[in-house]
Parts: sequence; structure tokens; C-alpha cells
Amino acid sequence: MDDGRITGVATARYARKKEAILAAATVILNRQGVKGMTLADVAAQVGLITTSVTYYYRKKDDLAAACFMRGLERFDALVTEAAKAPDAPARLLAFLDLYLDLGRRVRLGEETPLTSFTEMRALKEPLRTAVTGAFSDLFRRVRGFFEGDAFEHLDKRERNARTHLLLEQVFWSGTWLRRYDVDDYGRVRDKMYDILVHGLAPAGATWSPAALPDPTPRSAEGQDWRETFLVAATRLINQRGYRGASVEDISAELNVTKGSFYHHHEDKDALVVECFERTFAVTRKAQADARRQSPDAWDQLSAAAAALVEYQLSEHGPLLRASSMGALPLEIRHEMAMGYNRGSERFAAMISDGIADGAIRAVDPMIAAHMINSMLNAATSLGSWVHGVERAEAARLFSRPLLTGLFTR
Repeated sequence: MDDGRITGVATARYARKKEAILAAATVILNRQGVKGMTLADVAAQVGLITTSVTYYYRKKDDLAAACFMRGLERFDALVTEAAKAPDAPARLLAFLDLYLDLGRRVRLGEETPLTSFTEMRALKEPLRTAVTGAFSDLFRRVRGFFEGDAFEHLDKRERNARTHLLLEQVFWSGTWLRRYDVDDYGRVRDKMYDILVHGLAPAGATWSPAALPDPTPRSAEGQDWRETFLVAATRLINQRGYRGASVEDISAELNVTKGSFYHHHEDKDALVVECFERTFAVTRKAQADARRQSPDAWDQLSAAAAALVEYQLSEHGPLLRASSMGALPLEIRHEMAMGYNRGSERFAAMISDGIADGAIRAVDPMIAAHMINSMLNAATSLGSWVHGVERAEAARLFSRPLLTGLFTR
């Protein structure tokens, strides 16, 4: 074998091994986050020793950043292909079709897993800046879906909000798509597209959600500190991820000692569970208040969605993002997932009732409910994309486009 062929074989072997490392690391990164992923775990997955992995990626953050960048490249390819469609609705349909086809092939084991981007900010500098910069580039390309003569009525902040809404609908669909067989993905695409384009509002409906009472759970007498504790912990966990927010970080944020933390919570898992329970309680109360306030399902849905989006930007917000479930022990994770499912099922029931009496468009109630939950999760980071957004305008910018359609005026 000549030197050229030897070099070619070695290069191909190197590339295959690098791809195997990236694929294994992506699975672990999605499940355990940047802080929870170790080079040793990745090495074990691909049958190498840790020092062999460092030949490809010197540090853990280098490997995590490579996973994020590879994921962004894959999404960018979808956006580039979808952008060739002649108009905005066609671009949206192509984007959904391409994404769901890729997701189908991942489920069938024909493609490597898609990267979750929830923990990009857990990277150390300068990798964090490089990855978030690449994500911003992807964001701007998707924003191109909302540019042109048909969107002159939208300002940049409105375009940014709708772009964030669309991207998060795609990213978060991974949390509920496994409920469906891959054979059903074509139908899921059509139902998602219908909701994104036409919303849930019936013909002639107006966007004027009624104000609801503050859904913050009441603290027991002498327990006001607990609300402050849970809000601060929720914010920190949303920013840094479950593993990135240590007990030391949470204690420092609250200006208390670790001893004080453990006096009130058995461990960090117990704290996260309490944060989730608070999130469920807020959602449940907003839904119940909306139903009590009006018999009309459209009024109920718009009021609950608006109130919960606004809550994310309030002094008591945000709510805990569902991504924090992934790092919990399996038995706790299952229980928290059930809590999220109950919230989705209440939205689905509201939508089903509205379809029956004509107050809501005929849509798939469960898919619509999942999409509303995705929107509420995404609202926690709305301020990152719509700078200076105020609580009073959050629902108009973010929940209205989902409920009335992304392309509506």
C-alpha cells in the first residue's frame, strides 16, 4: 500500500472515530448536561480509554462545544434548504418537514441524535461566546422567514419574538414527539403547520385576554422566605442547568450558608422537586382562574396563556424549565413528567371543549397543548431575544402569535 493510500485510510479511520465520539457525547450531553458529562463516560461508550478521547478533544468543554456546533450545522442545513421555498408558509412547511424527517431517522437509528441547546451557556469562555455566536447566526437566518413585503407590519422585536417561538417549538418537540410512532410524523407535521399558520382562534375572534389574579402560591404563615428561596433557585437553575447550579451557587445567590440550605432541604434534588411543584401550582391556578372567569374556551385559553407568559417576566418568575427534569433520578423524573403532562392535559381539555362549542378552531388538542407548553417554556428566555421586553407586552409579542398564527397581523 503506497503512502497516499495509508494516509487516506488513517484519515478515514480518524474521521469515523471522531464521529462516534461526537455521537456518544451528544447522548450524554443531552441527558446530563455540560457539567454532568465526563470524558471517561464518553470513552466508555465508544470503547476507548479516556486519554484516547483527549487525542480528539483535549478538554470536556471542547467536546461539548463541538457537539453544539455540530448540532447547529445540522439545523443550519435544514434552514438553508427550507429557505429555497417560494414564500413564508412554504418555507415553514419545508422546515417542519425536514426537521421531522431527520427526527424520524434518528428514532430509527439511521442518524446520530440531535443536540439539545439548553445548556450552551454552561460552557466556559471563550467557547461559550463562539457557540452562542453561531446560534445567533442560525437565529438570524430563521428570522429571514419573517422578512419581506408580507411582513412590513412587523418590527424587529416582533420578528425576533416569532423567530424564538418557531425555533423553540422545533427544539422542544423532542420532549413530546416520542408519544407518536414515526409513521405518524407526517400527520404531526401537518397539525403543527396548521396551528403555526392559523392559530387556535376561531373566525372573528379578537386578542383581548382578560387579566387573571396573581397565581403565585401563598406561603404559610412565617414561610415567606420559602418563596424567595424557590424563585432564586429557579432562576439560577434555568440559567446554568441542573448540574451547573451547585448548592454553593444557590446558597450564595440567597446569601445563606450551605448549612442553612441543608436545614431546609435534604439535598438539591429535593429543592428541584419543590421548584417543579411550585411551577405546576402556578400553571394549575392560572388555568383554573381562567376557567372560572369565563365560560368561553377562547377567552379561557388566551387568558391563561397570556397570564403565564407574563408571569415569566414578573418578580415571581420565571417558572422552572422542563429541561431540568433530564438530570433528576429516574423515579423523580417520572413523577415530575407526570406533573407536566397534567398541565398539558388541562390545556387539551380546554381546547377540546372549545372545539365542541365552536369557540376554538378544529385542531389536534393534544398537539396544540404540547405547543402551548413549549411556548411557555420558551418564554423564560424571551428577554434574551427581545431586549428590554416588558411584562405588559410579553403576551402580545409571544403568546398571541401562537394562538392567532405566526403570519397574522
